Amino acid sequence: MRITSRRGAFRTLSLATALALPLALVPAAAQAEPAPSPAQKKLVDSVTAPAVKKHLQALQTIANANNGNRAAGTSGHAASRDYVVGKLKKAGYNVTVQPFDFAYFEEKSTALMERTSPNPRVFAPTPPDGSSVGDFATMNYSGSGEVTATLQNVDLVLPPGPTPSSSNSGCEAADFAGFTPGNIALLQRGTCDFLVKAQNAQAAGAVAAIIFNEGQPGRTDTLLGNLGEPVSIPVLGASFAVGQELASATSVVHLKTDTVSEIRTTYNVIADSKWGDPNKVVMSGAHLDSVPAGPGINDDGSGSAATLAVAEALGKVPTRNKLRFAWWSAEELGLLGSTFYVDNPPAANLAKIKLYLNYDMIGSPNYAFKIYDGDDSDGVGSPAGPPGSDEIEKLFEKYFDTLRQGHNGTDFDGRSDYGPFIAAGIPAGGLFTGAEGIKTAEEAALFGGTAGEPYDPCYHQACDTTANINDKALALNTGAIATAAVVYAFSSDLPGPDTRAAATVRRAATDAGIDIHGRAKN
Repeated sequence: MRITSRRGAFRTLSLATALALPLALVPAAAQAEPAPSPAQKKLVDSVTAPAVKKHLQALQTIANANNGNRAAGTSGHAASRDYVVGKLKKAGYNVTVQPFDFAYFEEKSTALMERTSPNPRVFAPTPPDGSSVGDFATMNYSGSGEVTATLQNVDLVLPPGPTPSSSNSGCEAADFAGFTPGNIALLQRGTCDFLVKAQNAQAAGAVAAIIFNEGQPGRTDTLLGNLGEPVSIPVLGASFAVGQELASATSVVHLKTDTVSEIRTTYNVIADSKWGDPNKVVMSGAHLDSVPAGPGINDDGSGSAATLAVAEALGKVPTRNKLRFAWWSAEELGLLGSTFYVDNPPAANLAKIKLYLNYDMIGSPNYAFKIYDGDDSDGVGSPAGPPGSDEIEKLFEKYFDTLRQGHNGTDFDGRSDYGPFIAAGIPAGGLFTGAEGIKTAEEAALFGGTAGEPYDPCYHQACDTTANINDKALALNTGAIATAAVVYAFSSDLPGPDTRAAATVRRAATDAGIDIHGRAKN
């Protein structure tokens, strides 16, 4: 059940209150500086509810006019980019539109797989929106097509070996010795990436490939696989049970996939203020792309709109430190935009970024106020962020504490654009109100809402519209974003050390063979 806030709850704190609370965290030497001027004290107040809501409505309107989404590489994202660029230029920023190529994938309609002989059977599909899991699923970056052909087993290990990767089905060209061109390859998970198996099958003349799970405990469910780059033949993932059934007799299979899988160009938007020390860059970011299934107003129109409103308020204000704002593309495909950015600037420029603040999903309808756990005080998952991340966490904690608003921590789990910055040794932090995870009873007691239900029941779905935003969550988080931006804009003692490690962006999830949304790669 979606939870909505009281009418009129959407507001930000006064700047006098907002600034007073985090300044208490600044070392004594910094506190001795002159108090903010009256003009500075008006900055947070100038980030108004109507401004944020106006940006959200604009993103919704763009999605409505562009097939219902704003996904990277689509006209909806291009229009979103142009909207943000126009607002930033008007606000006085030096704006860079940074292009990069990426592998675009979209499943346009639900796939079909059926055995036509012997013993005809229609298998249950997994729909493109992932709302349920069937007997099989289209692998990300599968080609599009419809074929009816004989299924041919390729070096299967049945029954499965005792441990994962006992099978190396399809990992070597030699596995396809004797393969009949024009057949569909039946492959088993194990040893190498799905892409290698699919490419070898295609090279052997297969018109499609079905890769089923390997069969050990924990490796029996339907494969939700990611090939990582486009292939031209249809490639499906299946459960172990389906694969074992298909392998037991020579079958004729009819399958159909309806996908777009190709290399496209998309764009990050980077805005630099014309003020402040260029050697001390305070950076904030949000991702501007949605998934193809919907308009992405909470994920992450909410972070994008609030960040844009804050940027507009600060664009023509002389600050001590240089402000940089970013709107990333292709986050939904694995943090591609932020990774490209961190991997490409010269090290000297990257070293000037003193901290990075990330805002991804800040208006979830069944929200929790989550602050990234910079000091690993929760002891969950990933370790602490780079030195200085703990200070950023404390700033946000103080903001909510002063409001007597409960909050809890959230792990640096690598699912959003702080990941590449942390890997580069840059202090990071930010805010999050929850995605597809389930709200606990303790969180319901702390924040209200409904325990046992997702924080955002419209996560990655068509219903992630302006109606999917909780005004209270968006309002308080916008106040926090504005507060952090102003505090760090004028601070003489920014979090963390002054020397940054060279950027080496290698997410642990990638090393483990898992993509950003939990789809296996091998």
